Parts: sequence; structure tokens; C-alpha cells
Amino acid sequence: MFDPDLILLHPPTIFNFRESPTVLGPISDVVPSTSVFEIYPIGFITISEYLHRHGISVRIINLAMKMLKDDSFSPEKLVRKLNPHAFGIDLHWLAHADGSLALAELISRIHPEKPVILGGLSATYYHDEIMRDYPFVNFIVRGDSTEEPLRMLMESLKSQGGFERIPNLVWRNEKGNTVVNEISYKPDNLDYINYDFNHILKSAIKYRDLQGYLPFRNWLTYPVTAVFQCRGCTHNCCSCAGSLVSFRDQGLREKPCFRSPELLAQDIKKISDFTGSPVMVIGDLLQGGEGYAHMFLDSIKKYTIENEIALEFFDPPPEAFIKKIADSIRNFNVEISPESHDPVIREHFGKCYGNKELEQSLKTFIRHGARRVDLFFMVGLPFQDYSSVIETVHYCERLLERYGSSGKLLPLISPLAPFVDPGSRIFENPDKFGYKLFYRTLREHREAMLKLSWKYTLNYETRWMTRDDIVMATYDAASLLARIKVKYGMIDEMRAQTIMAHIERAKDLIRKIDGSHSINERVMEEVMRLNNHDILCDKHELEWPLKGWKLALFTKLLIFSENFMRRKSREPSMKT
Repeated sequence: MFDPDLILLHPPTIFNFRESPTVLGPISDVVPSTSVFEIYPIGFITISEYLHRHGISVRIINLAMKMLKDDSFSPEKLVRKLNPHAFGIDLHWLAHADGSLALAELISRIHPEKPVILGGLSATYYHDEIMRDYPFVNFIVRGDSTEEPLRMLMESLKSQGGFERIPNLVWRNEKGNTVVNEISYKPDNLDYINYDFNHILKSAIKYRDLQGYLPFRNWLTYPVTAVFQCRGCTHNCCSCAGSLVSFRDQGLREKPCFRSPELLAQDIKKISDFTGSPVMVIGDLLQGGEGYAHMFLDSIKKYTIENEIALEFFDPPPEAFIKKIADSIRNFNVEISPESHDPVIREHFGKCYGNKELEQSLKTFIRHGARRVDLFFMVGLPFQDYSSVIETVHYCERLLERYGSSGKLLPLISPLAPFVDPGSRIFENPDKFGYKLFYRTLREHREAMLKLSWKYTLNYETRWMTRDDIVMATYDAASLLARIKVKYGMIDEMRAQTIMAHIERAKDLIRKIDGSHSINERVMEEVMRLNNHDILCDKHELEWPLKGWKLALFTKLLIFSENFMRRKSREPSMKT
């Protein structure tokens, strides 16, 4: 098998998570991946396709997935077998601080002659510290759109050219001094990229490595996909580094850039051509204006797609727009994050709408045929105390009293964890928002990920809740919500009892760990068992229905491909 020009590797959050005794906590309970965040950024897909289109071969390896699926799998043995021109590692979510840096160091030790490239929002924010303190990282590509800068970098590496003119690049000159090129590559739209899942399938077969391309652990049984409407945001949620103000302050972009509504609809159509999996549209369609949103709905209507399509809204949309959604999309679902039942807390967080507007939109969504409406609430907000968190759950119960008979309303609650984003308004001005930060540097956040309990991993507490309060409020709210869901037939009693039992075990383990610098083998075994479970809810609650024969055929094709790859890998002449 020939060697690709670039290998993109996705690490786990904690590189040695299989031996780690850390109580990882409920940091991933309301997303498809596990707590090691094995789901790689969708930018891997667009980078791979873009570079392939320009004659640069790329292989994606989900290292976190391989480590998660096979306890005997050795990252070091795999890295020794690889021989690309360069390695790329994502450091987008700060939770990967340990995994990304540990992997970069491992690659540098085994292949000291191979360049190691980092990218992602966290790498962008901490580029000075990375280049100063981690010599095994050779390059950082900054910003939210790295396809073209990375292409230019790969061409320069292959031709041994210079790096001065490559936008968004951070590098070291011959004297070892760090050079920070301007973030000048900020495309005005996303029409230059392709969300081509056929390309990913072909690449998985080409490199005989289906597992290395899978997005998360259970993807083969629940192959949900996503398309991105924009990069950047028009909103200013105070804990988010991707907000409008945060992007402006970091020099990333002055305003969001959008994919054309027609192409966005085509992206979904292409997915529906080979799979009946649900499709999540990331980003509020109304951020691009009503004209943009209506044009998307007009385009998607032409395709009469049967897949479940989930739309995300940052504010309750107007009734007329909801009606048009119902007229344009056969099976539509909705996600909206009010964060708190309290409009004052919601406004301080950065979302300025009342409960009347929220409830009117819920009523309208359900009346016009939404298949499901997911409501996400959060623990760890400005002006929020323990009693307010519990009142949020009671508010969920009141909503279920009104709309629960439809079976379409799904309330969820989770903590702001593990970190307030560096670059967010809270992180840059914690006192203004009533926050106390425990960690500021990348090194400190990396060390925090290795703490024995997720309570100590949290990089903040607030004027209204200590870290102890945040942990207890999270667990108590989830336990109460589970009992409420039983009352309204959303989950059965057995599942609720399982959730509550896991919560009590988690509380007990945190009490055992508190004040300890080490834990005994028995407690370590309990921690490792608990880390294999979702705590706050049943992940199956989050799943939208799968549709049609195409999905079965698609899954069989993937499984056949995986079995074929395994058989071929046993043949001596075909080993990589």
C-alpha cells in the first residue's frame, strides 16, 4: 500500500484513558460520542476532500476509536508503521489537550524527521504557548478554515519551499524563532468545500481501515451524519469561543461565512442517496437571514427526502417559518437550547428571549408535525444557583404536562464541562460574569484533564455555585429528570433506576476520591466500570429514527468492507 502525503490523526481526550482512573463525568452524555470524544472534527472530511481534489493524498485515522474498540491496540505500533510526508493532529476541543500533545510527542519521537501539524480553535488560541513549550509541534494552522493554508503548507513541504507567504501559519525559522503569519485566509463563503461522504467511504476502502474513519463508537448501528451551514456565529453566548465577539477579538473573522442554501440542500440529498440516516444541520438557518433560510427550504423541498432532518435554532423561530419548515421537510426534528428556565439567567448567558416565546414555538412545532423537539438546559450559568437548577427541572415537568402527551418533547440537562472555552467572554473577563477560573494556560488545562475527578477538571466555579455545587446540582437534576420522564412515559422504570444507580455510584466515587492524591485498585476498577456508562440520560433517547432499505444496504456494505479489509490484512504481502 502506498503512503499518503498527509495522515490526519484524531486522539482521545486523555491519551492513556484505558489506564486512567479519572472519573470522566457526564461531559459527553448528550452527544453521540463517549467521554473520550472519539468523534473527529468534520473539518477532517473537508480537508481530506479538498486536498485530494488538489492532488494531495490524505488518510484519516481515528486513533481514539481504535483505542476505544480494542484494549490490545497499540498506538505506538501503528505510528511506527506509518510513513506519510507529514502528520496532522486536531486540537480543536480543549478537552483533547493531553491526547493531542501526547500524540504529537509520540510521533516526534518515532519519526523525528516528519513534520507535525496542529490545527483547531484551541491550537489557534494557544499557538504561542505551544510553539514555545512543545518543540515536537512544528506547525500550527490557525483559524476556522484551514483547507487552503494546509494545501499550501503541504506543497511547500514537498517542494522544500518557504513558509513566509502561507496564510494563517505559525512556524519556526532557521534560528528557531516562532513566526506568526497573519490570519488572512478567511473565505467569505463555504461553497469551495465538499461534505463528500462518498469520498470518506472510498478512502476507508482504499486504506483498508474502516475503523479509522468511523466517527464514533456506535456509528455502524446509528450512522447519524451532519452538515455545516456556516463557520462563525451571529450570537454571543458568553461561554463560547465561537461567538461573534470571540471570533472578532481573536482575529478569526468579523462575521460568519455561509454555505449557499442550494448547496446545503444538495449535501443532504447526497447523504439521502446512499443512507437513510438522520442528518443534523449544524447552525441556525436564520443566522443567514430569512431570505437564506427560505431559499434552503425551497431547495430541500424539491428533493422530497425521507431521512429525519434535525434543525438547530438559537432563538425561537417565528410561526410562519415553522409552517414553511413543515411544508418543505417531510420528517423534521428540532434542537433548541434555552439553557435555563429563568429568562434573566438566559439573558446573562447571551440569549435574549422569554419563556412565552419559547413555549409558543414549542406549541407551533408540535402542532405542525415536528417529529421531536429537543430542549437542552445547562448547569454552571451566570446567576444560577443550586435551587435554580432544580427549578429548571420542574419547569421541564411543567412543559411535559402541557406537551408530554405528544411524545415529541425531550428535555435534557448537562453541565458546562469540562471547560469554559478559552477566548470566550467569560474566559477573557471572568470577574465581569461572576466566574473564578482555576486554569489559564494550555499546560494547566492538560494537567486538569488528568485529575482524579471531573470536579477538579472543571476550570471554573461561579459566584453562585462552587465546583461541588455544580457537580451535585448536575447529578441531582439528572436524577429528578429521570423520575419525571418515567411519569410521562418517556423511559421505563428500569431504565430510570439504572440512571439513578449510576448517579449514586458517581457521587460515591467522587466522595472517595475527594482529598486523595491516589486511589486503591478497587476504587480504580469502579471508576473504569463507571466510565463505560452514560450517567445523565440514556443515549438512545437522543436517537432519531433510521429510514429505509438504503441504510441496511449501506451498513452491509460497510461491514463487508471491514471484513474484507481484515482478511486482506492477514495476507503477508498486503500488510501495511
